[in-house]
Amino acid sequence: MFRVGVADPTTRIEPGRFRRATLTPDGPATLQLTWNADPAPVGADGLHVEAWGPGADWMIARAGALTGADDVVVDLVDPCEADRPVVAALASSRTRRLGASGTFYHELLPTIIGQRITAGEALRQWQRLVHEVGDAAPGPRSVAGDLRLPPAPESLYRRPSWWFHPLGIEDKRARALTEIARHPRKLFDWAGLDPADAAAKLALIPGVGPWTIGTVLGTVLGDPDAVVVGDYHFANIVAWALVGEARADDDRMLELLAPYRGQRGRVLQAVVRATGSAPKFGPRQRILPMSKW
Repeated sequence: MFRVGVADPTTRIEPGRFRRATLTPDGPATLQLTWNADPAPVGADGLHVEAWGPGADWMIARAGALTGADDVVVDLVDPCEADRPVVAALASSRTRRLGASGTFYHELLPTIIGQRITAGEALRQWQRLVHEVGDAAPGPRSVAGDLRLPPAPESLYRRPSWWFHPLGIEDKRARALTEIARHPRKLFDWAGLDPADAAAKLALIPGVGPWTIGTVLGTVLGDPDAVVVGDYHFANIVAWALVGEARADDDRMLELLAPYRGQRGRVLQAVVRATGSAPKFGPRQRILPMSKW
């Protein structure tokens, strides 16, 4: 949920260990979670939380929200026939608890990079940006290793659009990244708002639209009703998983998710993870590289 691809320079998930380098209101921090059992209960033999850097206390205080321990588990009682694909998806994808990072700035950067391009290109561009201007993560080498922090706001907001071109990022997304970097303090404040108010605030930022907002509300706030509209695949996946329709638009997806209002984001995540993809037809999306790599 918080890792942007298996090679995310900021976040690593290994057997029994989760590591993340991020920026907090108190400064940079590296968090390490370790566990001996799965699922891991909090306690002497359960989940162990450690952090380093100026933002260590902030990260430790948010560990419960990050891991989903603060989330309210929702079950469908006596599901009808139509609910069975959803129940199966929730079970197989283990999307019972939703985590909340509280870090809009961190989550918005790779999400903006992912606008209107293929997933593979988005992952590569995020990695390039972090390696280009992200600082080394704080903490002992055994933990921090080669982890890097997301680019600091001051390293992005003054950069001209052309600076991003060798990374593969064109003007429109570059301007959105620099706009995000102008408001780091506000973004941390907005993480304390309810999802509707936070969405309204985010919509004021140039380059941040419904797809981006729907994506980050679930990750940052743990909003169980956050639905991502405008995605290239999600409507098809939902329709295929729930009613066997290989193609659908956002309106059809919202219609199918309507019975789960209040938990639509949880259901969407579960269905996408459990189903993977809908049948594919026609030409593949073109990749138009502009990077120097």
